[in-house]
Amino acid sequence: MDETFFSTMVLTFRLAFVTTLILLLIGVPIAYGLATTRSRLKPLYETVVSMPLVLPPTVLGFYLLVAFSPESALGRLLEQLLGFRLLFTFEGLVFGSVLFSLPFMVQPIQAGLQSLPPSLTEAAQTLGKSRLTTLFRVLLPNIKPSLLTGTVLAFAHTVGEFGVVLMIGGNIPDRTRVASIAIYDEVEALNYAVANRYALTLFVVTFAILLLVHLLNRSFVRKV
Repeated sequence: MDETFFSTMVLTFRLAFVTTLILLLIGVPIAYGLATTRSRLKPLYETVVSMPLVLPPTVLGFYLLVAFSPESALGRLLEQLLGFRLLFTFEGLVFGSVLFSLPFMVQPIQAGLQSLPPSLTEAAQTLGKSRLTTLFRVLLPNIKPSLLTGTVLAFAHTVGEFGVVLMIGGNIPDRTRVASIAIYDEVEALNYAVANRYALTLFVVTFAILLLVHLLNRSFVRKV
């Protein structure tokens, strides 16, 4: 039981870590684009990014299941040409988690960027700085609390995700069985003591992370 518990928790936090790292890499450019664009399609872009906030996770999971099924054209293409399969794999869990947690990373960063005075960007442009340099050297250092908030929200949301990971990953020990699925299984089997171990571990870890975020944000505010 201890080995199963340990492997499940390791898989859970590994998924959260990889997902959060990918979201940082893609979320910052997306947030910057949304914060600076003047396109009339901006509301459409923001709606697409925000959909996972209101979309039931089983809906997204179902369509991912259908899209990457071996019976679908996309699923066959990935498997035959690239030898790549998303269903019932760790990679599939990462893909689904990235999609579902995207707004939790993008929205805090976008809000932070939009709160900065335009004079920061104008001053950087006057000095001949490129947009990329302005983003990473001027803007992002001034929204550290927003970056931290987005990172923590994405991590915590991935740790607790159930519907998407169950639909696209199933319940395969040591491969796709994360803590949220393990809790559900143990409750169904009336193993409340085991379910409590998983639930309490997630509770303690997420509480500690959130407490650290609040303390760090307070230190950022004091420095300003």
